[in-house]
Amino acid sequence: MLCCSIVTVQAQDRTPLQLKQTIALAGVEGRIDHFALDAAGDRLFVCALGNNTVEVLDLRKGQRIHSITGLGAPQGIAHIPQPDRLFVANDKGGICKIYDAKSYQAVGEINFKDDADNVRYDAVSKRIYVGFGTGGIGIISASEGKIIGAIKLPDHPEAFELEKQGHCIFVNVPNARQVAVIDREKSEVIATWKTNGALGNFPMAFDEANHRLFIGCRTPPKVVVLNTESGNVVASIDISGDPDDVFYDSKRHRIYAICGAGKIDIIEQTDANTYKALDKVDTANGARTGLFVPERDSLFVAVPHRGSQAAEIRCYQIK
Repeated sequence: MLCCSIVTVQAQDRTPLQLKQTIALAGVEGRIDHFALDAAGDRLFVCALGNNTVEVLDLRKGQRIHSITGLGAPQGIAHIPQPDRLFVANDKGGICKIYDAKSYQAVGEINFKDDADNVRYDAVSKRIYVGFGTGGIGIISASEGKIIGAIKLPDHPEAFELEKQGHCIFVNVPNARQVAVIDREKSEVIATWKTNGALGNFPMAFDEANHRLFIGCRTPPKVVVLNTESGNVVASIDISGDPDDVFYDSKRHRIYAICGAGKIDIIEQTDANTYKALDKVDTANGARTGLFVPERDSLFVAVPHRGSQAAEIRCYQIK
């Protein structure tokens, strides 16, 4: 028995992810979509899409402290520290609602008319980018809470990434079977890239230092690696089914793919062109979204209510 215990402990020590916290979401039903973090306030904001709410979690206390209600299938969210605001993109009606993040009171909204989805914040320009509708990315002034422009795309955008050392936005456009490259200064598409026959390219992550883009595809389930200097595919790695969030860990040179099949797939990056499957961590059926926080060595994963499995947020310590 002692030998078995030692083997079990050693196996746990080798696991790249270890569950360290679980926060219950009692009464939350349906699909859970994307997250945002208030690092200074230790709050996690969770888009409970199927519940039409944003759930506010206190990470210090390990509990939910508020629910923002009256939303229309919230999908994407961003927290802006100054001013302390939440921008919540809703599928129904395409409304991006703006809240005071202290009082949780609505202070404004922007109407994109249809399917407001993924949200990204550029802290340098103080601009918020929102994917929406049948093909566009809206640009919002974070300080004014007003739309200041839009970029046309051939179809609905899913995940996208902003260059920090350049002016490009890389956008998954799955219905057009492409990754679109936008020049932010020109506000136009300057290139389109393919993923070697892998379809359903929804999630995306970015290794800017090595000029590599990681595209999570669903048919078949793979992570496709693109060279952002050429647009060429340099690698393709099989993963579990139904990926909806992919993250890159530059500290450990890993990719984390959160998959609705009930797995977190971990891929090791040996160099810019070489990748191998490292591990699979069991989660729960339908758990396919989350948030990687490198400053905390943490990966948060949303688990929806299905059968006997209650809705909850799990926080994994990364080793």
